[in-house]
Amino acid sequence: MDIFERTELLLKEANDTTISTAEELEKFRIRFLGTKNVLKDIFAEIKTVPNERKKEFGQLVNSVKQAAEDKFAAHQEKLQHSTADTASIDLTLPGDVTTIGARHPIQIVKNQIVDIFKRLGFAVEEDREIEDDWHNFTALNMPEDHPARDMQDTFFINVNPDVVLRTHTSSVQVRVMENQKPPIRILSPGRVFRNETISARSHCFFHQVEGLYIDEDVSFADLLQTLDFFVKELFGQDIKIKVRPSYFPFTEPSAEVDVTCFICGGKGCNVCKYSGWVEILGCGMVDPKVLENCNIDAKKYSGFAFGMGVERITMLKYQIKDIRLLSENDTRFLEQFKAAR
Repeated sequence: MDIFERTELLLKEANDTTISTAEELEKFRIRFLGTKNVLKDIFAEIKTVPNERKKEFGQLVNSVKQAAEDKFAAHQEKLQHSTADTASIDLTLPGDVTTIGARHPIQIVKNQIVDIFKRLGFAVEEDREIEDDWHNFTALNMPEDHPARDMQDTFFINVNPDVVLRTHTSSVQVRVMENQKPPIRILSPGRVFRNETISARSHCFFHQVEGLYIDEDVSFADLLQTLDFFVKELFGQDIKIKVRPSYFPFTEPSAEVDVTCFICGGKGCNVCKYSGWVEILGCGMVDPKVLENCNIDAKKYSGFAFGMGVERITMLKYQIKDIRLLSENDTRFLEQFKAAR
């Protein structure tokens, strides 16, 4: 029996094989379509076929393979439908519970903050998390001996000590000031990194939202009006703000902002440590030296900047006592925020 006759028999077998069970279908697949199928042995003998008949032989082998594939596909679909039709289904059983996801509380609060400032004309700017020394420190008026440069605070890249994981989103503001002319009114949300011990109150990464407004004749009063509007929109119209002098190397004067404790209404509780006030952000007028570092005329333009930690506001707003809950992805914790917007 020559190779053509043997191939013809395989074609007949592929067409005539009766398949009625899944086991028979699997045997058929292994014989004709498996990795060691019978056609491989046949095709290996093509060297014995005369050159003028090799095309004919190839077409015959392809016919066997095509017939096997068609039969397998048809019986596979038929058996699947048969199994579904004959399976015992108890229609009284309850359906599978579909778990609906929820926005992360940090994302909820960040969106609320961004939406409020967008209504004041602030545009959102985002940029890289790996920064160089100039944009993260030097341009922001931080001398080399400033505590923020200490290894206890900053993650430096060992290969290049001039490269760091950004410690604040102020670096985004520097890049914008370098590439845009005033007026500038931006909001820069994003993740930042600090080389700190992880505890219930601090983490090695967290999220910030920082704002910057540069224009002619911008005053501290403009800053206070902006923050007062923001606080009332986020926490309620009855909330008041209190401004305390502070120090930041890139603003002068600088201040920290407290708000009426929205848990107790200013009466005193464990959240506000019975003072009636909680701190939410730092702010100040942009130091003229920072403007000059970014090639902005400090004699013509002035501006204010502010920054807040999203985790801190989230923990205050939802009375979360451990910051680690915000990054553990525990669905039992996250499910509590399904109704939040």
